Amino acid sequence: MIKILKTVILASVLALSVTSAKSEAVKLVTLEYPPYEYKDGSSADGIVVRILQAAFGKLGKDITIEVLPWKRALHMVKEGDADAIFTAYKNDERVKFLDYSETVLMPQVLSVWVQKGSDVGFDGSMDSIADHKIGLVDGISYGTMVDEAIKVGTLKSVDYAPQSENNIKKLMGGRIDAIIMNKYGAMHHLKNHKGLDKVVELQPEISSIPSYIAFSKKNNLAGLRDQLDGVLQEMIASGEYQKIIDTYFAG
Repeated sequence: MIKILKTVILASVLALSVTSAKSEAVKLVTLEYPPYEYKDGSSADGIVVRILQAAFGKLGKDITIEVLPWKRALHMVKEGDADAIFTAYKNDERVKFLDYSETVLMPQVLSVWVQKGSDVGFDGSMDSIADHKIGLVDGISYGTMVDEAIKVGTLKSVDYAPQSENNIKKLMGGRIDAIIMNKYGAMHHLKNHKGLDKVVELQPEISSIPSYIAFSKKNNLAGLRDQLDGVLQEMIASGEYQKIIDTYFAG
């Protein structure tokens, strides 16, 4: 009888352990990078945060999101103290300890922005905006094409500001002709300054760099990564992914 009782207790403990493991939230880490992800009081918000909340919800998975300095966030997924990190660029060093999603979580698009009705034209080359006053952020790399155009003097009139928001204000005030800026970053500041209907993005884009969600190899979550990939692809195909972005800026 005692042996049977011990067996029942052991089975109950194991069942509780399995249930606890199944219900344990997936721990995500990220950086402060509005509008993609940022602290909002005691929680996190942003375009990518909302996309991931919807995606993991479809998988029936609870998640926690911690906004941290980037170096610390990377260390946590490397050591298995966090399950996944976003929005991460892919490089040879990181693939040693991260299982990256196949689906691009968020393309980081760099574009030229001008006031609506401006006569500034952009054909994809720096020569086409060479004679205009261009707003940039001091100390920031804009990729090979833009950085080289600055270095060799193709962009003849560059106006530097300490932060992107300053350039948005200068563009809206007519003090510069155009700015070069991350697409959704620009839209974030324009929304805050009620300028979404006053400033337009010129085509083509200057560049688009993919960023991903990547899972800790130490925690053996490649299977969850694959499941999330499938959900993200479905959300993109159905239009739900873009609707989340549009709703964010409409709110």
